[in-house]
Amino acid sequence: MPARFLLAASGVLLLAACGRTPAPVEPVRAVRVEVVGTAARAVGQEYAAEVRARVESRLAFRVGGKLVERRADAGQAVRAGQVLARLDPQDLQLGQDAARAALASARAQLEVTESEYRRFVSLREQGFISGAELERREAGVKSARSVAEQAEAQLRVQANQSGYAALTADVSGVVTAVEAEPGMVLAAGTPVLRLAHDGPREAWFAVPEDRAEALRALQGRSGRLQVRLWGDDTRTWPATVREIAAAADPVTRTFLVKADLGGAPVRLGQTATVRVPGPEAGTSARAAAGASAGASAPPSRGAGAFTVPLAAVFEQRGASTVWVLDRAQMVVQARPVTVAGADGNRIVVVAGLQPGETVVTAGVHTLAPGQKVTLYVEPGTAAKAAQ
Repeated sequence: MPARFLLAASGVLLLAACGRTPAPVEPVRAVRVEVVGTAARAVGQEYAAEVRARVESRLAFRVGGKLVERRADAGQAVRAGQVLARLDPQDLQLGQDAARAALASARAQLEVTESEYRRFVSLREQGFISGAELERREAGVKSARSVAEQAEAQLRVQANQSGYAALTADVSGVVTAVEAEPGMVLAAGTPVLRLAHDGPREAWFAVPEDRAEALRALQGRSGRLQVRLWGDDTRTWPATVREIAAAADPVTRTFLVKADLGGAPVRLGQTATVRVPGPEAGTSARAAAGASAGASAPPSRGAGAFTVPLAAVFEQRGASTVWVLDRAQMVVQARPVTVAGADGNRIVVVAGLQPGETVVTAGVHTLAPGQKVTLYVEPGTAAKAAQ
């Protein structure tokens, strides 16, 4: 009996032991990290721009007709007074001939009227006609003279019209576009060529609505922008914001900005990168950090601006946040930061980080505050190091 009791008790204890499940062990995740740069960088945003002339005209004929000749092509430099295109002048020449004939007729009529008036003056002196008749003849002379003057003016108009059959350059410049070809019948004012005037050059670029006010604050301030030509990455040139569009483009909803390049050695049509300075680090950045992180966020400890990979930043409680690694204990803690935009595939951080701190750059959405981590090692790295 005691043996049976002991056997039953041991079975109960064995079942009880099997029913207990051990507490799950929190996994130690491997993370990629990056050390924050030790040198602050210039905060700003970059935009693609095109080099344009400050003044660009669309040249057109002042009369209508058939385009028979075009002497300029896109990219060609032209000088003031150079003939760029011609219309068929036949109809205009015929109109000028008709005006010349009308003038000859009016002058002949004027001569006849003046001769008759002189005879009637002699008759009035002899008392053969009344004064009223003489006055009527005098009015006829004035009318004939006016008709002759009108015909002369009309001839000058027709002469000008004939001259308008040749399209000439008003100023020296470069043809940037061709909008009509020989054989086309054009109405007066139809654009034929686009001419960029020699003179100041500008960089034209578009900015989103949230950056338009910042650009307006820089308008007229000399050299506040930096321009780098795509064909020359070694040098930058200062530029000044000259004009900002008053309304957004109806398609892109962006604002066009025109920046004066001063004496930069640029060519029309070149592509450039314009760097616009952003908010300066320091007090303003720390204030922005507190506003974006909320009342519970710690004050910013940043001393400059740095860039971190795009994947390192996530949103937590409405604030931009990164995971900062404590290398002594190998645990991560969330840190609110203030961002000032993107620079390629990296985020510009103006507050919240210090040089030398380590941030997690991959797997940020799988971590928790205080979680133990280990550094990720590329497969085969250890073997290569051993060799």
